[in-house]
Amino acid sequence: MYKVDLPVDPSIENAVEMRRSAETARKARIFNTRLRVLGLDLDALNQQVQEKKQQQNMEKQRDKAFDKLREYHDEALLQQDIDEREKQAALHTDLTQYWATHQRVEDSSDADLKCGLKGAFGITIPEAELGPASMKIFQGEDIGEEQRRREQMKKTERDLRAQKEDNERRLLGDKHREMLASKELVHQDRTGLQLRALEEECKKAARIALDNYNQALAAERTETLKEQHRREERENLAEMRHTLTSDLMTECAEAAAREVGGGRLPPVLVDRWKGMSPEQLSAIQREREEQRIERQRQRESEKIQDAACELQLLKLSREAEEEERRAEELRAEKRIQTDRYNMQLAREQQAYQEYLNKKLYTNKPSKDYFYQFNTSSR
Repeated sequence: MYKVDLPVDPSIENAVEMRRSAETARKARIFNTRLRVLGLDLDALNQQVQEKKQQQNMEKQRDKAFDKLREYHDEALLQQDIDEREKQAALHTDLTQYWATHQRVEDSSDADLKCGLKGAFGITIPEAELGPASMKIFQGEDIGEEQRRREQMKKTERDLRAQKEDNERRLLGDKHREMLASKELVHQDRTGLQLRALEEECKKAARIALDNYNQALAAERTETLKEQHRREERENLAEMRHTLTSDLMTECAEAAAREVGGGRLPPVLVDRWKGMSPEQLSAIQREREEQRIERQRQRESEKIQDAACELQLLKLSREAEEEERRAEELRAEKRIQTDRYNMQLAREQQAYQEYLNKKLYTNKPSKDYFYQFNTSSR
């Protein structure tokens, strides 16, 4: 058999290329330490935003296209409905014209029965040549047709007369009801006018009564104000007279002390007091001198107590300073001991690190050892 080189499907190659590009972009995004540690991939986010905007624009365009298509379909349906109605109207007109032209009642075979032999189509074929199937009326058939027709006509006339009388009675009843309704409306209008007139009269009487009441109130209030003014004037005159004749204006010293029984001191009337006597002033001076001497003794005793307290505080402060000095010496000694211990630990740690770097771990890994990791994004 011959080997045939079949063409490769380009869609498969495109799919493989798209997967390779996606894998390359994924590797660049995953192995980018700066973006992975410090923050987000702004380029990818911006691309997503652009893709979202494109998708929204495509959806808007699709919605607009659908709206236009829907409007076109609506217009087409409306036009189709209009055309259908016009077609039905034209068909009905043609059919009515066809009936009036080619299917008249006078041209039918039983026109002599329906039209009473008036303008009916006459049979020109002799009766001898007609067969039994052409017979329409037999001898002795429907003898009382004329009588029945007359009865039917009389019954129709009676029915029409009864309908006419019923219509007339109904019209008379309607007119009578309309007349009663109009009378009722006129009566209601008159009653409303009377009620409104009575209401206006009542409102007018109420306004007059209210005005009279307000005038009476105003007069009473005016009289009350005048009486109050006269009373205030009398009270003011009485107060002025009392003030002019009182002990305050006459400066009567005996009015400041009121006599009481039982050997008690007379109370002082503040509104009548005119000052102190020389005996009262000398008594106040003696009391003030005694208070000054007592206050001086208290100050001297307070000075003595303050000096004793200051000596005690000085002694306590010296003891506290001595205690603080001893504590500072102890802390300095402890710091020296801690520094010595830390230096010893540092020497031991340095010796152990030199042992690890120079004797224990002598085979250091190269770059190839680290490059074998993270070679794929999966």
